[in-house]
Amino acid sequence: MWKQLFAFRKTQRAWHLPVIAGLCVGIPLILALTFNDMEAGRLASLGALVILYIQSNNLANRMIILTVCGFGLIFSYALGAVCSHLFWLSPLILAAYTFAVHYALFRLNLNRPPGNFFFVMVASMAIAQPQNIENIAENVGNVAFGVMIACLIGMIYSLITLKKPEKEKRQTVVFHSNKYTNITESIIFGATVGSSLLLAKLFQMPNPYWIPISCMAVMQGISVTHVWARAIQRISGTFVGLILVWSILQFHLSLLDICICILLLQIIIEFLIVRNYALAVIFISMLTIFLAEPNISLLQDPSSLIEARLIDTLIGSAIGALGGWLLYHQRIHFFTKKHVKKSQVILRKMGTKKF
Repeated sequence: MWKQLFAFRKTQRAWHLPVIAGLCVGIPLILALTFNDMEAGRLASLGALVILYIQSNNLANRMIILTVCGFGLIFSYALGAVCSHLFWLSPLILAAYTFAVHYALFRLNLNRPPGNFFFVMVASMAIAQPQNIENIAENVGNVAFGVMIACLIGMIYSLITLKKPEKEKRQTVVFHSNKYTNITESIIFGATVGSSLLLAKLFQMPNPYWIPISCMAVMQGISVTHVWARAIQRISGTFVGLILVWSILQFHLSLLDICICILLLQIIIEFLIVRNYALAVIFISMLTIFLAEPNISLLQDPSSLIEARLIDTLIGSAIGALGGWLLYHQRIHFFTKKHVKKSQVILRKMGTKKF
C-alpha cells in the first residue's frame, strides 16, 4: 500500500494528450471570458471533459465513443438539473442513475478509466444545487457546446496523430468470473453515492456535491487495499492542494488568470493521473475549486471555502472507503447472487403461469 502511495509509475500515454485535454477545458472558458459569461464557460468546460474518454486507436471507434460519452454527459447534467428541486428524492435519483451508468458502461465495454466517474460527477453537481427552471435548457445547451468543442478538437487531434488506420483487435478484460458481480457493484455504487448526497443534504453542506464526488473518486480503486490507498491519497492531496489554492487566492486573481490556471492545471493533472494519484489530487483539488467557482465574487472569502472543501473531502473519502470495502466483500457478492437468482426463478414462474 505504501508503494502505491508514493510510486511514480511509467506510462505509454502520449505526451500531447494532456495538452489536448487542457485546450478542450480551457477554450470554452476563454470564449466565455470574451463574451462575459463565465457561468456558460464553466458548464461548457464540464461538457468538454468528454475528451478524457478518448481511448481507441481506431478513428471511427474513437469518435463513436466520444460521441456516445458526450451524449451521456449532456444527459447526466440534464437529469440532474431537472431533478434538482426534488430535495429528498434527489439522493434516490442519483443512486438509481449511478447504478444505471455503472451497469450500462460494463455492458458496453466502456468501464475502463475514467469509467463512470465524470457522468456521476456532472450529475451530482447539477442535482445538488436547485436551478431556475427557465435556465435549464440554456445550461444544458452550454454543456452540449463544450461536448461539441471537445469532439471537434478530438477529431482534429485524431486525424493528425492516427496516421495509419489500425484494425483494432477486440480485447476484453475480465476482472470477475461471477456474471452477477456487475449487478452487485452497480447496487453498491448507487447506494453509496446516493447515501453520500443524502448525508450532505441532511447536514446542509454549502456545496453538497463535493461529498458524492469525493466518495466516487475513492471507490474507483480496483481492490480494498487500492481503495484505502486512494482515500489516503485523496485526503492528503486535497489538504496540500487547498493550502496552495488559499495561497494563490491571496493575490486576487482576475478572471483571465483563473482561466489560464484551469487550462494549466488540466494539463498537469492528465500528465500525473496515470503516474501518481496522490500528486494528481493536489492539482485536482485546485482545479475543481477554480472550475466550480469561476466568479471572483464567490472567492472573496477563500478561508471559508477551503475549510468547507476539506470537510467535504474527509466525509466523502470516508464514505467512499466504506463503499469500497463493501464493493470487494465476497459475502455480499454471494448474497446478491443468491437473491438475484431467486428473483429470476420467481419471475420465470410468474411468466409461465401468465401465459
